[in-house]
Amino acid sequence: MKSSIMGLIYTGERDQQLRELTNVRAVAAVPLCSRYRLIDFPLSSMVDSGIRNVGVIMQRNYNSLMDHLGSGKEWDLHGKRTGLVILPPFTTSDNVGVYAGFLDALHSNLNYLQRSKEKYVVVTDTHMLYTTRYDDMVAAHEASGADITLLYTRDPGMKRLQTGRYLHVEADQTVTAIEVDPATPRLDCTYMECFCMEREKLIEMVDTAVSRGQYHLTRDLLMNAISNHTMKVKGFECTGRAWHLDSVQAYFDCNMDLLSPEVRANLFPADRPILTKLRDEMPTRYFPGSSVKNSLLADGCIIEGTVENCVLFRGVHIGKGAVVRNSIIMQDGTVSEGAELDNCILDKQTFVRPNSRLIAPRSYPILIAKQMTV
Repeated sequence: MKSSIMGLIYTGERDQQLRELTNVRAVAAVPLCSRYRLIDFPLSSMVDSGIRNVGVIMQRNYNSLMDHLGSGKEWDLHGKRTGLVILPPFTTSDNVGVYAGFLDALHSNLNYLQRSKEKYVVVTDTHMLYTTRYDDMVAAHEASGADITLLYTRDPGMKRLQTGRYLHVEADQTVTAIEVDPATPRLDCTYMECFCMEREKLIEMVDTAVSRGQYHLTRDLLMNAISNHTMKVKGFECTGRAWHLDSVQAYFDCNMDLLSPEVRANLFPADRPILTKLRDEMPTRYFPGSSVKNSLLADGCIIEGTVENCVLFRGVHIGKGAVVRNSIIMQDGTVSEGAELDNCILDKQTFVRPNSRLIAPRSYPILIAKQMTV
């Protein structure tokens, strides 16, 4: 079963919801939990599920993502015949490299799907954070005889007003209703924008839909298929914790949630490691007088001040007398001597001047863009 599954990861849409965090990077490349990127989670779940052929469809701001993925070596996806395949925007005189929707992105990469040999394909977006067993999902799909199987969660924290895709799933996992961007969600399951189906059926479905001017998977295809019963649509429940990273607030809350050992244990199963790009660093140094409580710190940090309830990425320097609480500081950030931060998000290579004060409410954290000095 495992060798008969390929994976496709779409990184292209919704890059404006995270504001300054996605000005210079794709959503899939957004840093998370002190040393990871969002794409590490679906990619590692695919590798853990035995998937050896993975394509990554890119659209905008993908330089950082390509640098992170490299040859796929960290995920053991750098074989001669299978492995990681980077699919940059397909640009022609008719296509300027900006996809009209999920189906359009798949249609522009039909050649990759046609070249692949696997029977099944798992397709996922990257703005939701979770871990699951894709091989179990495909096994359930095969056993049910469905045309397409959708990944969903019953986690109430995934619901949003006026946005999202929601399903009604019967006891036998048949999907009987779907709603898109409702003012108030009425259905009990959140579709996680991940599905599996036979590769040949996906090729046929995408080609037919785009030839009819349909570019959005959910609005143009799934809604019609479910309401008119033209496809047998099943669901597969993701039972673990999940996050919908559709705003700066949601990103901040997710990182704060991961300070809990119980939550981290759910997202990082002991038997299914989350892999990421390595960066060799010295261990974090704690100077006399420093204090660290309930925080995640990556390698290479220098701590001379106080850190509480924070997520610090590689190479962060907290100066003497500085106090940093409830904050996220990304790679190579510097908080100078005597500064005070509370409920802040600092992107990579930011510099906070001595004795500065950046204090915000938990419900509206301060976000400082990459390479800024404040």
